[in-house]
Amino acid sequence: MARAILLLPILAALANAAQLAVKSARVSVSSKDGSQLRSETLNVGGEVPGSPIAVGPTDTLKLSFSITEDSKGQSVKPHQTFLRFYDETTGEEGIQPLRVTSGGKAKFDLNMARPPQSLPPSGIAPLKVSLILGSFEHDPLQAHIFDLVVPPSASAPQHAEEPSFHLRPEIEHFFQPEPVSPPKLISAVFTVLVLTPWLVLISLLSQIPHKLPYIFKPQILTFVSLLGAFEGLLLYYWAALRLGQVLAYGALLGVPTIFAGNRALNSLAKWRVGTVQK
Repeated sequence: MARAILLLPILAALANAAQLAVKSARVSVSSKDGSQLRSETLNVGGEVPGSPIAVGPTDTLKLSFSITEDSKGQSVKPHQTFLRFYDETTGEEGIQPLRVTSGGKAKFDLNMARPPQSLPPSGIAPLKVSLILGSFEHDPLQAHIFDLVVPPSASAPQHAEEPSFHLRPEIEHFFQPEPVSPPKLISAVFTVLVLTPWLVLISLLSQIPHKLPYIFKPQILTFVSLLGAFEGLLLYYWAALRLGQVLAYGALLGVPTIFAGNRALNSLAKWRVGTVQK
């Protein structure tokens, strides 16, 4: 209850807040050489001019007005004063802050040769120009003051990377077909060519006049078997294994092959020494 009583003076002050008024509002358009093309007296809060105010590419628009307190007629300096440019067709808008003197006077110059950044992109439709006033001690004021026709905005320059943001043709990937095995006849022919030297070697070994009594000794046979395992590993590598697997298996076979070869050489050396001594 106490809070409600304390708020009553504040609510009463807000209800009795003075109204802002805009006086001596005037807009004019002058050409590049300074000649006046149009001049209008504005009735802010009332009717807007019957026809839009047109500004050419080199023309200058000048707007001036005074802000007063409606009840007393004293000059007022609002804490916020803006012009709003709004395009109803595109929904684009721009806000231009205005500087107001301590005496409540404000003015704005729009030079189309160097338009401000607050002017939105424009087309054929006129821009709705509104005046917005805000004050801590007065009710806010927003009024449509006139319609403005400006030259259409030029198209924005195309960015260097702009085409990359558009839909591009679908990328089609073409992969090399999987390798296929050669015909069985060709494989059989090359198999025979590979085995032919071995057949020739075996036939030539049968023609050696000297006997090899130690060829089937365990030491010799083990070493020859390990060498055959190496040949089989290389053949299997050509068919299915990878290089890393071949190196691993070859390292495992290499250790016993070294020891078996050493034993085979020692046994042959002993055999030769015994033959010479006899």
